Parts: sequence; structure tokens; C-alpha cells
Amino acid sequence: MLPAPGTGRAGRMRLPRYAAAVALAARSAPAVFTGHVLLTLAAGALPVAGAWLTKLALDGLTDGGASTAALVGLAAGLAGVGVVTAVTGHVNQYLRAQLDRAIGLLTQARLSTAVNGFVGLERFESPAFLDRLRLAQYASSTGPGQAVNGILGLVQSALTVTGFLGSLFVLSPTMTALVLLAGVPALVAELLLSRQRVRLHWDMGPTERREVFYSQLLSTVEAAKEVRLFGIGAFLQGRMLTDRRTVNAANAHLDRREALVQSGLALLAALVSGGGVVWAVLAARSGHLSVGDIAIFIAAVAGVQAALTAVAGHVAGCHEALMLFEHYLDIVGCAPDLPVAAAPAPLPALRQGVEFRDVWFRYSDEHPWVLRGVSFRLRHGESLALVGLNGSGKSTLVKLLCRFYDPTRGTILWDGVDLRDADPAQLRTRIGAAFQDYMAYDMTAAENIGLGDLDAFDDTGRIQGAAARAGIHRKLSTLPRQYDTLLSRRFPTLSEDGEAATGVVLSGGQWQRLALARAFLRDERDLMVLDEPASGLDAQAEAEIQEALRAHRRGRTSLLISHRLGSVREADVIVVLAGGQVVERGSHTGLMAACGEYARLFTLQASGYRTAESGPAVEEAVHR
Repeated sequence: MLPAPGTGRAGRMRLPRYAAAVALAARSAPAVFTGHVLLTLAAGALPVAGAWLTKLALDGLTDGGASTAALVGLAAGLAGVGVVTAVTGHVNQYLRAQLDRAIGLLTQARLSTAVNGFVGLERFESPAFLDRLRLAQYASSTGPGQAVNGILGLVQSALTVTGFLGSLFVLSPTMTALVLLAGVPALVAELLLSRQRVRLHWDMGPTERREVFYSQLLSTVEAAKEVRLFGIGAFLQGRMLTDRRTVNAANAHLDRREALVQSGLALLAALVSGGGVVWAVLAARSGHLSVGDIAIFIAAVAGVQAALTAVAGHVAGCHEALMLFEHYLDIVGCAPDLPVAAAPAPLPALRQGVEFRDVWFRYSDEHPWVLRGVSFRLRHGESLALVGLNGSGKSTLVKLLCRFYDPTRGTILWDGVDLRDADPAQLRTRIGAAFQDYMAYDMTAAENIGLGDLDAFDDTGRIQGAAARAGIHRKLSTLPRQYDTLLSRRFPTLSEDGEAATGVVLSGGQWQRLALARAFLRDERDLMVLDEPASGLDAQAEAEIQEALRAHRRGRTSLLISHRLGSVREADVIVVLAGGQVVERGSHTGLMAACGEYARLFTLQASGYRTAESGPAVEEAVHR
């Protein structure tokens, strides 16, 4: 369970979070960061310098003791402060934008590296982790830069406050204390409000993700057919808007609270400022203050209040940014989801086989057992089929074999090497796979196939050979740009004459053939895993693919999962699962003769092809 922000180690991590944000900014663009810091510090001192030059110029004019040269010098100084202030602001704004971009690039690279480094699937199947990942992605682009700018803004405002408070203290220690005390409630209030804002981000995370989910259903081609056929658009829209109203109501409630608090604080500041001006006028009338003193007093009161407000805003913004940044730090600093040996055991090329030895598995202590003491052996050069009803544990066995999860109990051995002791990356280079829930990448046809083996990503011959074996080469060759055709309408593309064009969308069966071509590109791997590789194809296409797969499996080590039992009958070994246990194993002939679970399922499935009119001929064709 992941803790909510602001709890757990958050309080103890305050200094490291500030340090991590500043260090990250300095590392992303050292020269830009240095320039930004120097200009920010200069911007904090310039208002105070301008106020003192104004006081000296006014006093020199009113008492008549200053020379013309001195007055000209003061005027030139004021002009210089104005020029530097104007230029500094624009240059610093440019540096800040450059720094934000550099920070965003670095944090995004580190976050994607960390996520890509997760060995298994458990975290991607956790709603709490997905919420944290969403906040980390948001924080990676805005959090560190916002935090650094908040820290620098805080330093800038502190310089301004210090300079003006020193000026006020010279004129009136009492008014200095009143002005300072009036800013404390604003600081406390902004901190509390920022904490509530971050809490709101966390609490509303699941609702916002649901809203995005419904929005995607209403706007993607994958869902468009069912949405229109079933007439569920208004229903989904209602749910989307309900979630949006929930988020809006929560934000509006906090906005009202912020408006009330900030209005009250602004009123307090105005009263203190107004009272200070009255005091200054009366003091000047009695001769205790000069015209210049009044000018610097008014400038100092306004400057202190503005700077204190800025301090409160910077502290609150920095606090909020750092609390969100903690999600980023948590993801980047995440412990491995699966243990990886410091010195992994070498994983030899498969020569003996893969063995499941008393494997038990469940997704957590709160979940039921998916596998219960599963044991079987897949020998080198052998084809083994897993058969069973939905939920019997077939796909879970594949996840364990690819080491997306580790067994809760028991071991999986690759030529005698426990998969826990091997490097998962090395293991996966030895496995080729075609999954039922294959990916359709919004990329070109060649790229979709080439992703199966990056070593062959630009090898046209191998890519086209894999496509031919999967029965998709002819289709791809007829596309507008053949293998370079974009298989998506999500992104714009250009035709050969430079005109805007839309990509091509394949049918479900064609996509499945493409996914199979991606698997065939890894044909030199030690083990091929085929999870319902022909489930989305028509009868003729399925027959063609099954023939291609039979040719591919001949003499190779392969693991096949299929609900169509006619496609697994030629496997060397068939393992039947039920309730997470192995209930039968053997060849098709042996299992049919045993009249057990396999025979029951095969006969039940085959009976769907029989009719009173078709008789033995159809039954014989089915069994062939």
C-alpha cells in the first residue's frame, strides 16, 4: 500500500526534497541555473536600492543642501535601477523558461528510465501505484522547476523584505513589528491551503482517471462501434460529467476557502498600510520625518507587504510542488519490484528444458490461489500445449515463465537454473512470444514488425520474411506506402507528393497476423510462447496460420495455449489445468483414450461442428 502525500516519510524528507530539486536543476543546465540564481538575487535588492535613491533625491530637493551634481547622480542612479530592473526581468524570464525545459527533459528521462526498469507487472496492475505514477508524471514536468523557482523567489523576497524592514526599523521599530506581524497569518494560511490542494490532487486522482477513461471511450475508434450500436454514448457521457462535477465541486470548495482567507488577509494588510500612512503624515507634520522619509516609508510598507505576500505564495507553491515532487522521487527511487541477483547466474542456451516444480502462486495474500502445486517439464525441442477452462491458470504460467512475477512457492528452472537467479533481461532475449492481447502500435507496418527484434529493426529482408510466414506480406505490399505506411489515423502523415494523408487501419485479423510476424522475427530464440495466436482469424486464415505454426514449431521448443483444442492435438505433450492444478498430461491420442477432462472438453467442442445432416464426414474433418 502506498502512503498518501504528506504522510509517512514526507515530514522527514523535507530537506532532501529541497536539496534534490535544486541539485536536479543545477545538473540539468548548470550555466542557465547559475545565471537565473544571480539575476533573481539582483532582483531582490533592486527595489530597496530604488527606494533609498528616491529618499535621498527628495531630501536633497527639499532641504536644498544637495548640489546639482549630486542630484543628477541620484537621478542617474534611479534611471539605472529602472533600466536594470526592466532588462533583468525579461532576461530572467527567458532563463527560467530555458531552465524549466531542461529540468523537464531530465526528469522525464529519469522517470521513464525508472518505470522501464521495473522487472515485473505487479505495479502496473495496482490502482494506487497508477495514481502515484500519474502524479509523478505531472510533477516531473512542472514540480522540480516550480520548486526551484519557489525557492529562488523565496530568497528574492527575503532579500527585499530584509532591506525594507531595515529601512522601516530606522524610521519606527513599532511600525516595523506591526507590518511584519501582519504578514505571518498570510504565510501560515498559504501553507495550510497548499497542503489541502495537494491532498485534493491525491483524493481526486481515481475520479479524474475515471473521467479520462470515459472520455477516451467517447473519442476513440476502438470503442466507437459499440458505443453507437448499443446507444451508450449518453450513458458514458453522463458518467464522465458526473466525475467532472465531483472534481469541480471539490476544487470549487477549496477555491471558496482560499478566496475567503485571502480576502481577509488582504483586508488586514490594507488596514496596516493605511494606518502606517496616517502615522507617517502626522509624524512629518510634527517634524519627526522628512519628505524623503515619508517616501521610503510608503515604499517600504508596500514593499514589505508585497514581498511577504510573495513569500507566502512562494512557500505555498514550493511546498505544493515539493509534495508532488515526492511522488516523482518515490517512483525514481522505488525499490525493485522483483529481486534481481547482484551477480546473476549465466542463463545457458536451452538444451535440456524448462521445469515447473511445485509452483504455487497468488497475486497477494488477500487473493485466492491461482496455481496450486503445478509441476511439469517442457523438454528441449518439444512442443507443449496448456489446455483448460478460463481461469485455470494458463496465462499466469506464461507470466511466471517470462518472469513478470515470481512464484509464491516453488521454482521454475531453465536448464536447472532457477529463474530467480538469472538476469530477467537475458531470459527475455531467449523467448519469443505472440499474445492474445497483442499490441497495435501507432507506427508504420515495418516498425510494428521490427519491434519484435530491435537488431532486425532496419532489416527489410527479415521483416518481410516474417510477414510472409504470418500471411500478411501480400496485404502490406498493397498499402499506399507498402511497409512504410502508418497503421494509425491518430497522427497525421504525408503522402509521396507532400500532401497531408491519413494512415491505414488494419482489421482485427490482419493486426493479429502482424503481431504473429513480430513473434516470427524472433524465430532464433530458444523458446516460443504462443498464447491464442490465431483466436481472431477466420477459418481459412486460422488453418493457414496453424500450418505455419506447425512448421515453425517442428524441432523447436514451444509452449502453446489455445482454447481451440483441434489446434493443439499435434503437440508432443498436452497438459490439462483445472482449478490451478495439473489434472492430466499426455498426447492427444492418450488423453482421448483416457476419457478424462481433455476428452470431455474436446468432444464437447467438436460436437458444436456436428449436425444431424453433416454426420461422420464433418466429425472426421474436425478431428483431422
